Amino acid sequence: MSKSQLQTTNEKELLQLHGSIINELINRHVVRTQNSPIGDYTEWLVARALNISLENNSKSGYDGIDKNGLKIQIKGRRITSKNKSRQLSAIRNIRERDFDVLVAIIYSEDYDILEAWEIPHTVIVDYATYRKHQNAHILTLNGPILSDSRIRNIKPQIHDQQLE
Repeated sequence: MSKSQLQTTNEKELLQLHGSIINELINRHVVRTQNSPIGDYTEWLVARALNISLENNSKSGYDGIDKNGLKIQIKGRRITSKNKSRQLSAIRNIRERDFDVLVAIIYSEDYDILEAWEIPHTVIVDYATYRKHQNAHILTLNGPILSDSRIRNIKPQIHDQQLE
């Protein structure tokens, strides 16, 4: 694909191309993992969809602030054929209450948005499990948390932004 073709390709298509390239590199035994730009992409997508001002990368505890001053932590997880885990990345210092709301997006292998949730900090505290060896809380988006009335499905808002 030429540079000019890349420049006219939308963001989702670029991510799909990235996923295909990573899969091929794994098949060729060049790389061993499917590490991806999912975190940065999720922050960018959520900031656009929810009008959040992102903090710089060195900010600890939250990723952005919304127009009402709420501190937002943003997490993304891409489910693949080789890794179906819905576990989000580590949440550090949960007791410090560094964020007010966590926004989590679950993607398919092709970067389609499967789910998008807005989860208050108090809900995270109720469902996350502390792991000493990680010195962090871990939250997996399945089971009872998904039917908790305190969380909000924001997939339509995020999905609409992804299509723009």
